[in-house]
Order: sequence, then structure tokens, then C-alpha cells
Amino acid sequence: MMQTLEQKRAQHALNKVKQIERDYVEEKQEMFVSYVENLPSMILTNGFGQAVAMLLAQARGDRSDAHYLLYSCLEEWLCRDEPQAPYRAENDLMAAIVNCDRGTYLRAQAEALAWLEWMKKFAVAFLKNPGSIGR
Repeated sequence: MMQTLEQKRAQHALNKVKQIERDYVEEKQEMFVSYVENLPSMILTNGFGQAVAMLLAQARGDRSDAHYLLYSCLEEWLCRDEPQAPYRAENDLMAAIVNCDRGTYLRAQAEALAWLEWMKKFAVAFLKNPGSIGR
């Protein structure tokens, strides 16, 4: 079955959200939603590389931290082994960001923002507690 890139983005985001819903407690899910909602504006304000580096810095090496969960989801999408992936088959998103050319960097930023649109919709739909503040 052939899927459009938009369908692939949606499918990947939905799969990741469902995995987080299954594997993590509600508190971590709520934090994840908050970070997903804020990342697009951080990218546009501070730049793609700075925003991704902030996720790693906030995680402080804890791979179960919600910041790191978002980083790893984004890394999986941008570094997948497909022709459309900006950092095709790279192992480390941050290394790919700092070592790539300007065109690849801008393509990765645009792809991250497009993917985050789906991730944000699904995260809010499946992970956000209806009784949480700001809803």
C-alpha cells in the first residue's frame, strides 16, 4: 500500500502517542503533551537545533524523562531509513543537526514542524487529561 508522506507522518505520530499512552503513567503523559504543544513555537523562536538541544538538556540524561521521549520520537522520524527522511539512516539526531548542510537543516526543520502538527493533535486527543488546567 502506497501512503503519502502526510499519511506516514500521521501514522508515526499516532503510533508513538499510543505507545506512550500504554507505557507511561498519566503524569508523564501530561508532561509529554505540554512539551509537544510548546516545541513548535520554540523551534520558530529559537531555531531547530537550539530547541532540540533544549530537549536533551532538560532530560539531563534520563531516557524516561518526557523531554527525552519527545526527542527520541522526533529522532526516530527524522532519522528513519526512507528517502524522504532529512537525516536518512543517521543514528543521532543532534549530531546530524550540527553536521549537516544548511539545506538539509532547513528541510529537517520544516519536516519536524509538519510532523509535530500530527503529534500535537494526537497527544492532546489521547493523552491530555480532560480535567487538567488550561483545557
